[in-house]
Amino acid sequence: MKKIIVVGLILLTFVLAGCNQSAAGEGKPEKIRLDYAHYSPTSLVLHEFGWAEELFEEEGIEVEWAFSQGSNKALEFLNSNSVDFGSTAGAAALISKTNGSPIETVYIYSKPEWTALVTNKDSDIESVEGLKGKKVAATIGTDPYIFLLRALNASGLTASDIELVNLQHGDGAVSLSQNQVDAWAGLDPHMAKLELDQQAELFFREPDFNTYGFLNVRSDFLEKYPDYVGEVIGLYEKARTWIIENEREAVELISEKAEISTAVAARQLERNDFSNPVPGDIHIEHIIESGKVLQSGDVIDEEHDLESVVDELINPSIATEVIN
Repeated sequence: MKKIIVVGLILLTFVLAGCNQSAAGEGKPEKIRLDYAHYSPTSLVLHEFGWAEELFEEEGIEVEWAFSQGSNKALEFLNSNSVDFGSTAGAAALISKTNGSPIETVYIYSKPEWTALVTNKDSDIESVEGLKGKKVAATIGTDPYIFLLRALNASGLTASDIELVNLQHGDGAVSLSQNQVDAWAGLDPHMAKLELDQQAELFFREPDFNTYGFLNVRSDFLEKYPDYVGEVIGLYEKARTWIIENEREAVELISEKAEISTAVAARQLERNDFSNPVPGDIHIEHIIESGKVLQSGDVIDEEHDLESVVDELINPSIATEVIN
């Protein structure tokens, strides 16, 4: 009987030890998957300097990077569980959330004027009204596309009044430069490059039609590892501070990463405001206004209560703790 009890206690000890090891393993992720994008200067800084790798190496956590060509690609990565953190425009995140995307916005990486309506220097298009019946390139599901819809709406037009050509941002820039389209809903740094290198005209600009740069995290990752979401936000804060304090070096870094001239990189950077990184009322107001236009254009179903969706999307709690 004693032998049976002893064996039982030994087995129980092993079981409990295994349970404790499992619990410890669930306390941290095996890897943290981040995206970087030319439209997010802070992500370029993190990707370049290896601060994430340095921070998480001590805990044996691998860092994995994915390149996002646009908000649509970042959202594809998030929805397919290919990244844990993805960089998007605010309105693009809103559209994705209404479609059931499992994401929450935890940080604002910049307030950009990264989009405008662009045409070639010899074009006769001088206003949004001049787009009627014209070919216009845009990347559906991104801020430039939403900017285009808002511009059309403000001018009494809709998407049905133009011939929309759905192209990724860089391809849209090339198509405009080759006169394959009449206009383009541009995105920096491609837009700044056309503006400076080919004297392209930004014929319609409205900073308030640009939504903010949102850093989104998958909800399941946030639920399991809130402390590590805080660590990532801390890294973004380090990058944001570095850009503010090292503007010239930031221009050179963007130039190298995006393979653009320093003049183009400087133009892109000057159109970014890095002063308000905690998600708050101003960001909520902006994407709700965008959402109303998207509902009127049948991009977002009218049945969605925008305020409720935005409340589920924007989560400032961790950024508030880390930054304030």
